[in-house]
Amino acid sequence: MSFLTRNLPLSTAGLLALGVALTSCGESRDSSQPSPTTSVASPASGAGSPGSPSATGEDDDAAGATSFSLSEEQNPPFSVEAVGTYDSPWAVEILPGGQSLLITTRDGTVILRDLDGDRELSLTGVPEPVVAGQGGLGDVVAGPTYDQDGTVYLSWVQAGDTGTGAVIGRATLEDSGDQTALEDLEVIWEQVPKTTGNGHFGHRMAFSPDGEHLFVTSGDRQEMDPAQDLDSSLGKILRLTPDGEPAPGNPFADRGEVAAEVWSYGHRNPLGLAFAPDGTLWSSEMGPQGGDELNRIEEGQNYGWPQASNGSHYGGGDIPDHTDSDEFTGPQAWWNPSVSPAGMIIYDSDLFPDFQGDALIGALSGQALIHVRIDGDRAIDGQIWPMEARIRDIAQAPDGSIWVIEDGSDAQLLRLTPQT
Repeated sequence: MSFLTRNLPLSTAGLLALGVALTSCGESRDSSQPSPTTSVASPASGAGSPGSPSATGEDDDAAGATSFSLSEEQNPPFSVEAVGTYDSPWAVEILPGGQSLLITTRDGTVILRDLDGDRELSLTGVPEPVVAGQGGLGDVVAGPTYDQDGTVYLSWVQAGDTGTGAVIGRATLEDSGDQTALEDLEVIWEQVPKTTGNGHFGHRMAFSPDGEHLFVTSGDRQEMDPAQDLDSSLGKILRLTPDGEPAPGNPFADRGEVAAEVWSYGHRNPLGLAFAPDGTLWSSEMGPQGGDELNRIEEGQNYGWPQASNGSHYGGGDIPDHTDSDEFTGPQAWWNPSVSPAGMIIYDSDLFPDFQGDALIGALSGQALIHVRIDGDRAIDGQIWPMEARIRDIAQAPDGSIWVIEDGSDAQLLRLTPQT
């Protein structure tokens, strides 16, 4: 199969650190265009983080933190091959064995594709999602026993008596070579409560390195306050068993019911979730007007939303910044104005040695690939590369190549390898 190689322009003024100027319609930046912006800040070790840098580049309140700008690179360290085109993709998952991948599309299609492009098939047996606003078919991950039984997990939006909500389903991927299907699909988890509106579902998934726990992001559904309510799964990151039950030993297990699922809370719309090689869990989170975040996720911690954020409400309403003295866990890196972070990975290969152990994050409104360098449990600096398209998700192949899926119609699947 032939590939189209793209060389990306990197000399755009104002892309030292990238984000967008947002309109007042809430989540419109999920489809807006980028504009020049300011900087990223990283707090020092601990729960707090600083006040956000102003549009002039001045730090309003350092709060003991260090600030850094994402450096503009004259040349990217990777070559880009466009290897396929898809409509409204949402997730890409490279399957164990490294010979094929799955792509979900928001309108309800799951595609099995060989990495070399020789075979591409649409799966049968896929659930029919509610497709509206940000809702539709979402994430897909291979189960920890995929090599033995072909188990995969899907997330999608489902209707109920009181509105819509995300669900997680488990199925068996049957691949006969010329036909593929999801069989024995069962829903194992539901977002509670279902509610009106079509935003902030979250529904990104990641298995712990030992395969014992399924972590799920659950957005606040634009309701805000439920993110602080342990009796609601909205605005949380949840730790479940592979069967979808609350994992034993969760921090609020003694409360029972929904609270027993909760691992962390006070989240707005976490759209990326990934484990580092050392087992640390990280999440990229879309904030309000400004205040997008990269968080190190820790057991039982409250990340503050909507009571603390380094951004502002749409329309300009103030939200108290994170500080070292508040009761909340602040982000390790944050963007103001916004980049609209989506899917992410923590890179773990020698193919790109400069990325080892670091976060690679897709930016939607930012139309970029963001590299945040991680030192232990802290974000310390990074780079940004304009990609000329909204980036929805990222995956790493066993050979270390990076696979990126764009967002929207005629979105490209890209393979990134080192520059030669």
